[in-house]
Amino acid sequence: MKRRIFITATNTDIGKTYTTKLLLQAFAERGLKVGVIKPIETGVVDYPLDGEELLECVKGLNPKLWSLEVEDIVPITYPLPAAPFVASGNTPLDLKKILQKIEEMEAFSDIVLIEGAGGLYVPIDEKTMMIDLIKLLNAKALLVTHCSLGCINDTLLSEKALESANIPYITVFNCKGEEKSFSVVSEPYFIKTGQKVLKVSDDIDSICELLYNL
Repeated sequence: MKRRIFITATNTDIGKTYTTKLLLQAFAERGLKVGVIKPIETGVVDYPLDGEELLECVKGLNPKLWSLEVEDIVPITYPLPAAPFVASGNTPLDLKKILQKIEEMEAFSDIVLIEGAGGLYVPIDEKTMMIDLIKLLNAKALLVTHCSLGCINDTLLSEKALESANIPYITVFNCKGEEKSFSVVSEPYFIKTGQKVLKVSDDIDSICELLYNL
């Protein structure tokens, strides 16, 4: 089986798409043929915005994917900007459709990045949470967390969930411009407790190395 990395986060609007694009570029620079998929995107009116970004990015990095359409990147969409459970009216997860698109991508890729929607406990249907999808896809996880006040609690809760589900993962911090207090109010805790603080903007090469060997 090819390598599958599932990019998840502590919540929505943390920077999954931004991180995924940087990872695609970094893995491609290592000589790997990269692929990407976002299984479910909500809030889609005309076309999936995240999916379009990912499509343009991956086409520029893997020439074998030039014929792809955005539907190959985002196989399931809903217009309502809400959790898939709500946006779909509790439509059962079409795992076969997602797996088919991943396997098609893997035919031309060494590694496939899978971008989730929202956080780990976003409900997809009555029986499935986003964390369950990681296991169903046999993927390793990259947890993207924020750097604003509250990130300690948010990060530890998500890490505990991944550990309880026996999902191998690494954690990275996406520090946005307005989150300047991180080094004073949150980072000291992580350093004191022995957690390596990897920042998306500064440590993407190290992150790639860790993911590749996870």
